Amino acid sequence: MDLKNKKNKWKHRHFWQSFCHASAGLLTAWKEERNLRFHSFAAIAVFLLAWLLQLGLFEWLWLGLCVTLVLVSELWNTVLENVVDLITECKRDPLAKKAKDIASGAVFVTAVFAAISGAVIFIPHLLALF
Repeated sequence: MDLKNKKNKWKHRHFWQSFCHASAGLLTAWKEERNLRFHSFAAIAVFLLAWLLQLGLFEWLWLGLCVTLVLVSELWNTVLENVVDLITECKRDPLAKKAKDIASGAVFVTAVFAAISGAVIFIPHLLALF
C-alpha cells in the first residue's frame, strides 16, 4: 500500500482548522487548569504595571519572554499530566507521580526565573517613584 495515497485523518490541511483546534485546546486548558488561570492573571498584572511604569522596548521584550515561557511550560505540564493519566488510566503509580512532579518542577523553575527577571526590571522603576 502506498502511504502517499493514504489520507491522514488527523492531519489538518487548512490553517483555519488548525487555528480552531489550537484555540479549543487553549480554552480547555484555561477552563480546567487553575494554575494556568493564575499565571494568566499574573501576566495581565505584569503587563499593566509595565504600561503604567512606561517601560522600554527591551524590558517589554524580557517580560514578554518570561510570561510566554511560564505559560508554555504550564501548558506542557498540562499535556504531560493528561497523557500520564491516559496511560495509567488515572491509577496511582510511582513513575506517574514522578513524571508529574518533575513536569511541575519545570514550571516552578520557569516561574522563579520570571519572578527574578521581573524583580530586576521592576524594582529600579518602583524605587525611582519614591
